[in-house]
Amino acid sequence: MALNPTGEQASSATNATPYGTLPPASPPSTRKPISLPRIQEMHTRGEKITMLTAYDATFAAVADAAGVECILVGDSLGMVCRGLHSTVGVTLDDMAYHTESVARGLRRAQGTAWLIGDLPFGSYQESKEQAIRSASVLMQAGAHMVKLEGGGWTTEVVHFLVERGIPVCAHLGLTPQTVHALGGYRVQGRGDAAADVMKKHAHALQDAGATMVVLEMVPAPLSAELTQELPHCATIGIGAGKGTAGQVLVLHDMLGVNLGKNPKFVRNFMNDAHSIRGAMEAYVAAVKNGTFPDDSIHAW
Repeated sequence: MALNPTGEQASSATNATPYGTLPPASPPSTRKPISLPRIQEMHTRGEKITMLTAYDATFAAVADAAGVECILVGDSLGMVCRGLHSTVGVTLDDMAYHTESVARGLRRAQGTAWLIGDLPFGSYQESKEQAIRSASVLMQAGAHMVKLEGGGWTTEVVHFLVERGIPVCAHLGLTPQTVHALGGYRVQGRGDAAADVMKKHAHALQDAGATMVVLEMVPAPLSAELTQELPHCATIGIGAGKGTAGQVLVLHDMLGVNLGKNPKFVRNFMNDAHSIRGAMEAYVAAVKNGTFPDDSIHAW
C-alpha cells in the first residue's frame, strides 16, 4: 500500500471526490442527446417530455442522470437561490453565471439534456436588438434555447431570434415577471374571453417560430386544447393539468426544500425516495406514465 506525504496509507478510493463535485469524467452516455427534432418527435407521438429547473453543475448532472430530458435554468433562482420576493430582480449576469454552471456540469457528466436559459426581466422588452444581445449571452454560456415570457407582443422578438438561429421557448399564463400587473399568482385563462386571447397568443407564437411553450397555472381543459392545436410547439405545463406535452417543476419544490406551503400543483417526490436522484427518477416515471399531475389534485 502506497504512503501519502504524512506517512499514512493512501486511500484506494481514487475515484471519490469531495464537496459534492463531479468526477473528472463520466462514462459516455448510451442515451442520444436531446435535440429540437427529438422534442418534436416526442410531442408528435405523445411521449411526455420531462423538465426540471437546475441552477448549478451538480444538480444538473444528477437530473440528467435521472433521465430528465430538459433542464431549465429559470429566473426562479432569484427566489430559491437569492432570497428575492419575485423574479423581477434577477439580472442577465445572474442568468449567465448559473447557465454556465449548469452547462459545465452537463459537459463534465457527458449529459444529454436540452438546456434552456430564461431571459430575465428587462433583458428583451426594449427591442429586438436588445433581445438578441441578451440571448447571445445565454447561448454563449451554454444554453441550447432561451425562454421568454409574454403574449402577442413578443412574437416579433421570437421571430427575430429564431431567424437568427436561436431556438425559443415561449411562456403563457401566469408570467412571474409581470406578477404585479396580473394582481398576484393567479390562474390565467379562465372564462371564454380570456381563453380565446390565450389561444390567439399561442398560435401567434407558434407561427413566429417558438417550438416550445410553458403554460403556467392555466386551466387543464384549455391546456389540453392548446396542446392539440399546436402541432409544432410542445406545451410544457406547470399547474396546467396532464394534457400538456410535458411537465416542469421547480427543483426545490419537487424535493420539498420549502419552509412554507407548496403551491397546489406541486408534489413532493422526496416523500417516497431514498435519494435526490431517486426523487428525480420518480418524477420522470410519474410524468411518463401519466400519474403526475393528477388533475383532481394539481390542476384547475
